[in-house]
Amino acid sequence: MTTIDTSITTPEPGITPATGADTRKLYGLIAEFETPGQVLEAADEVRRAGYRWWDCCTPFPVHGLDGAMGIKPTILPIMVFFAGMTGTLAAFVLQAFTNAADFSIWALVWVTGYPYLISGKPLISMPAFIPVMFEVTILLAATTCVFGMFTMNGLPRLHHPLFNSDRFRRVTDDRFFVVIEARDPKFFKTRTATFLESLGAVSVEEIEEDDD
Repeated sequence: MTTIDTSITTPEPGITPATGADTRKLYGLIAEFETPGQVLEAADEVRRAGYRWWDCCTPFPVHGLDGAMGIKPTILPIMVFFAGMTGTLAAFVLQAFTNAADFSIWALVWVTGYPYLISGKPLISMPAFIPVMFEVTILLAATTCVFGMFTMNGLPRLHHPLFNSDRFRRVTDDRFFVVIEARDPKFFKTRTATFLESLGAVSVEEIEEDDD
């Protein structure tokens, strides 16, 4: 059940310039919608219009929004898979070298393997190797997933121009937004604002960049 925060007041609908618009660079236009169905239809129309630098902001995951936006799978799952395979192979080679080899290699210092025999155990014993291989696989895969996600998303970012909008505060409550950035090749302020209004937006607001 969604709780509407009635303490949040928003300006009247319309194309509203943010405070300080005369001194700061335009970040883009933000359009407000009231229902998930409206933002789904709007996202589909924005994609069809050929915009490239835009996004949707919602208070909860909206089923089908990724498809409406035309979002394609990222390379992150492939990166995680190969990181995990690297961990598996690295753990196997490390254990095989330290338990079943008697030659030396240079790893900042000379390191020599030592055949380790216990009660007739094979030098290369896969059952004994599995726990370490599993742990190193998970370590590298999880680390790649976390840091890869942060890097691709441009995080961490402690502030965003959208936070300058009072209307945008309701994105965590009961409002849905479509943002088209000014850097988009098809962006023209008046034309883009008219286009967003034609999608049934409750309001269309100008968002300014933060001061450097």
